[in-house]
Amino acid sequence: MNLPILYEDADVVVIAKPAGLITHADGRTEEPSVAEWMLEHYPSARDVGEPWTSPQGEVILRPGIVHRLDRGTSGVMILAKTGAAHAFLKKQFEDRSTEKRYRAFVYGHPKEDAGVIEAEIVRLRSLPPRWGVARAGESRAHRAAVTKWQVLSRGADPATGENAAYLEARPETGRTHQIRVHLKHLGHPVVCDPLYAKGRPCLFGFGRPALHAFSLSITLPSGERRTFEAPLPSDFTSALTRFPNE
Repeated sequence: MNLPILYEDADVVVIAKPAGLITHADGRTEEPSVAEWMLEHYPSARDVGEPWTSPQGEVILRPGIVHRLDRGTSGVMILAKTGAAHAFLKKQFEDRSTEKRYRAFVYGHPKEDAGVIEAEIVRLRSLPPRWGVARAGESRAHRAAVTKWQVLSRGADPATGENAAYLEARPETGRTHQIRVHLKHLGHPVVCDPLYAKGRPCLFGFGRPALHAFSLSITLPSGERRTFEAPLPSDFTSALTRFPNE
């Protein structure tokens, strides 16, 4: 398996993860993963990172994994080659000193051109597992999540005539499914999201959630602050032909 490398030095490697590839094994299926690719190409990083115990009790190694993207989400990921690099990068994600920018297609046209969503996220009792915005009385300590968003363009799906918008989302926290949950809470879920827009048509030919981790700004272990961008995948560039400003 080959993955596009956006940047590499002695401490890190930055990749463009394709949609459909999991970050690490989930203990339920055997399939390729980013962690498996990392181990194959950088075997010395085998013990870099923190193992994860699956619900089935299996201890799964996560070589180099500092942060994760959902299976259906494409985009930029940074991986650590050494334990020191892993700790250095992880602290920035925990301290919120990284800057992440996502691109997404959502159903409908938001009334405003930009806004901030600040709402706690809780796990819902459902299968498959889903998350949602906490209701009154459900507040849990340390679960506050913040997402800034801005409309980049407005358009419509030619097959259904349904309105859609192209957004930039900037999560300031890193909760599970944060952008997907927050955009649903806004009333404009991500196009083709099987969990948070279930039953709605997949506009523009998308076959996966229309969410892409476009850029990541982070300080490298060398001390240099860098911004890495993952090119838009073909399903995004195809969809953008239906938007007048893109």
